[in-house]
Amino acid sequence: MNKLILLTLALCAGAAAYSQEDSSRQSTTDTVKAGNFIIIKKKKTNPEGGADRSTQVKFDVKKRYSNRNSNISTNWFIFDLGFANWRDKTDYNGPAFTGQRSPDGYIRNIPYTGKSDNPVNKSSFNLRNAKSSNVNIWLFMQKWHMIKKVVNLKYGLGLEMYNYRFDSDISFRNTPQPYAFMDSVSFTKNKLYAGYITVPLLLNFTPSGSSRRGITFSAGVSAGYLVGSRNKQISANRGKQKTKGNLEMEPWRLAAIGEIGLGPVRLYGSYSLNSLQKKAETGLEQYPYAVGVRFSTF
Repeated sequence: MNKLILLTLALCAGAAAYSQEDSSRQSTTDTVKAGNFIIIKKKKTNPEGGADRSTQVKFDVKKRYSNRNSNISTNWFIFDLGFANWRDKTDYNGPAFTGQRSPDGYIRNIPYTGKSDNPVNKSSFNLRNAKSSNVNIWLFMQKWHMIKKVVNLKYGLGLEMYNYRFDSDISFRNTPQPYAFMDSVSFTKNKLYAGYITVPLLLNFTPSGSSRRGITFSAGVSAGYLVGSRNKQISANRGKQKTKGNLEMEPWRLAAIGEIGLGPVRLYGSYSLNSLQKKAETGLEQYPYAVGVRFSTF
């Protein structure tokens, strides 16, 4: 018992002595910030003349990410692949078609020697549904989380490309002025192309708060500007030929757009609110639409 008491007193005395010695040291700390790095210098002086120094370098994680807006998500290089067609509301009994023999009209009926009269009519604009395509490349799309990632605003920038494959021998020309007519040769490939630089704007709803699980859907509008149009044809008589130019197409395209997703799968659709061609000049009223698959993470 006496030995236990003596041992306890010895331990207490040692702890008190160490505490007194440690308190005699003066501790100073210098902190230096360099960009996203924090340099911490610690210096402890000893009354007996010794000095202890220590330096720590830390990365300021909080600062590194504080400038990021957590309310915005970005997706780069999105790819769409779909089918294209149009809703034809053209009045084929209108003056543009009843006066087809006019030398300066857009719709022309050109008679050919040894070939029966073949005027432009509704069937002249029939498309090959399986071969008429829509391919879009979006440089980026961003999603602004407005309400707890459930209600979001989506916008972006990209190139929309439409290829309309005809099931007839209709041709488009630009000189001396734009016009369309039924050609005298049979084409193995007859395609009308239109490309637009487009900005979409959609309101997105993601009930689960995560676009990678559950259902998500979006609806909105897009505005596009025509940057390329041409009529590409292949025939045994002429080989491959391209007619480039505006072909009396509307320079601006305004469309209603939508998107629905389930997990990683995305489907999209678009419907043009204005006609493909200039109605007043051509007499045509064809409203393009497209549906397809979107390869996107949100």
